[in-house]
Amino acid sequence: MFQKLLIANRGEIAVRVMTTARRLGIPTVAVHSEADKAALHVRRADEAVLVGPAPVSESYLNIDAILEAARRTGADAVHPGYGFLSENPVFVEAVEAAGLVFVGPPASAIRAMGLKDAAKRLMEAAGVPVVPGYHGTDQDPERLALEAERIGFPVLIKARAGGGGKGMRLVERPEDFRAALEGARREAQASFGDPAVLVERFVTAPRHVEMQVFADAHGNVLHFFERDCSLQRRHQKVIEEAPAPGMGEAVREAMGRAAVEAARAVGYRGAGTVEFIADGARGLRPDGFWFMEMNTRLQVEHPVTEAITGLDLVEWQLRVARGEPLPMRQEDLRIQGHAVEARLYAEDAARGFLPAIGRLERLRFPEATSFSPGPLRIDSGVEEGDEITPWYDPMIAKVIAHGPDRASALARLADALDAVRVVGATTNAAFLARLARQPDFAAGRLDTGLIARHLDALNQSPAPSTEAPVVAALALAGLLDAPAGDDPWTRLRAFRSWGRARLAMPLAFGEEAIDLRLEFDGQGVRLADGTLLAVRREGESVVVEREGHRRRFEVVLGNGAVTVFEAGRTDTFRRVDPLDRDGGADAGGDAIHSPMPGLVTRLLASAGDTVAAGDPVLVVEAMKMEHTLRAPRDGRIAEVRVGEGARVDDGDVLVLLEPAPDA
Repeated sequence: MFQKLLIANRGEIAVRVMTTARRLGIPTVAVHSEADKAALHVRRADEAVLVGPAPVSESYLNIDAILEAARRTGADAVHPGYGFLSENPVFVEAVEAAGLVFVGPPASAIRAMGLKDAAKRLMEAAGVPVVPGYHGTDQDPERLALEAERIGFPVLIKARAGGGGKGMRLVERPEDFRAALEGARREAQASFGDPAVLVERFVTAPRHVEMQVFADAHGNVLHFFERDCSLQRRHQKVIEEAPAPGMGEAVREAMGRAAVEAARAVGYRGAGTVEFIADGARGLRPDGFWFMEMNTRLQVEHPVTEAITGLDLVEWQLRVARGEPLPMRQEDLRIQGHAVEARLYAEDAARGFLPAIGRLERLRFPEATSFSPGPLRIDSGVEEGDEITPWYDPMIAKVIAHGPDRASALARLADALDAVRVVGATTNAAFLARLARQPDFAAGRLDTGLIARHLDALNQSPAPSTEAPVVAALALAGLLDAPAGDDPWTRLRAFRSWGRARLAMPLAFGEEAIDLRLEFDGQGVRLADGTLLAVRREGESVVVEREGHRRRFEVVLGNGAVTVFEAGRTDTFRRVDPLDRDGGADAGGDAIHSPMPGLVTRLLASAGDTVAAGDPVLVVEAMKMEHTLRAPRDGRIAEVRVGEGARVDDGDVLVLLEPAPDA
């Protein structure tokens, strides 16, 4: 095996690779940016080397710095993880020119599959079914618009380089094509350094089904069955599962055969994923799927394949890179149960899945394995106290549930998401739990439009219980932290010699104001309507009893707020200062704020322009995705406080509005 392995990546995937390497007795080297100097993957590695400042172009994409790190540490192999340089043929060639082993496919295979247009022409020649569309090299906007008309709307514009939903736009009407093309090109350029796109027919009820393939240097190619990745938002995967619901043996055999032929056509080696789009309108059929692309690397969702096969795909990658033949034949592989994975992100699902940042003041998961098989597996690249920064992908963890059947796996996943405890950054945990229980998804009626169709319901959260704000008020007042013991002078913080103690605590719950008034007596806490609550601490929990009904809460204080967890709910309350009257000049919908740290890429309006509610005003790029910010109401642009190319922080005022002259 290798003497020392350098992992040219960060976060969860770097820790994942280290886990297998450690089991195999291979020392590991981490590389990191200045922003990641205290990151988990740095702490877990045997050695770590700084490769540059926070921007990825100066650190994790800095080929020379990464190769110098390998030279300094004596590494003899490089694992690229996924993202960053994992599908860069120039990097592969540089690694091999330095006398190192690249744990992945040859540069020729990456080049063949790296540009979607060329890859689809190659697949057509190999007899693999391909989605109808324009995959040519002429990138003139007029030509692309004509091709879209020929294909027929709706069409999908896709960056020919890269993936992950970046540089992708769905266009349903001809009049929207130009603007969508410009946006897709800008995003493709920012993400992959290549603005070229292709245009394809949009399948109206698409299923995204992919095949995990593996090939060695001895001509052997296997598939490890399929994964369904149809649950997506903004063309990015949210929940993945294996096997695919409704997948019959005839379809699996046809799709597996096509995936193997695709790998053979490019002389593949190592782990790869061949992605297909299937027409879900009439169910999965042997003649109803088409090649989309091939990801020439390990996938984020590889743990679900590991769960149903019992194999360690990273170990197979390392052994194949060493020149070993695949240790199994296709007929030796079996599907064991069902597995489903959810991507836990620092993002606000209710605000268009905007990425969030912050220090993880509390990060607790239910009991699970980590980077190894189990009924519940949680792979994370961060720990409590770490920070989610604006520089990199905001993934917190992958939550993987495995069960004997699909229903049990989904139930286990939903329960695990209910038990996640995060304070310090907004997460999509509650959204994911509701999605895992969504009736159409639970019944296997899914396609890539499911989330969009049910988005309002998935983002709806019932009002907090009556008890939750009471628990929050007691925590903010310090009344939950009384010392243990029977001495009433220390135990009863609300003791009064005459009359009942009272607490007035104005709280804010989102935009809602809660004027809470409590009284204390020897029996418990009384609400304004006379309802009596018995409140007590039990370890880290707070138990509230009301008319014989007990509820259990967990409470975390921080930054003038209190977060209350209860049975799948996360509610944050803030203390309101009644003397704070500062609404500011930009209050009341008179301003456009930056919803996240990012870069202003386009200004679509100027001072003096009249705008209507919903009109696009400027575009902010964050984490390589564009976010269009719109006017909150009708009015006139009074002031534009930023210019194109400006870096902004979360909450910055970017544009001020004033009433229109004729208002």
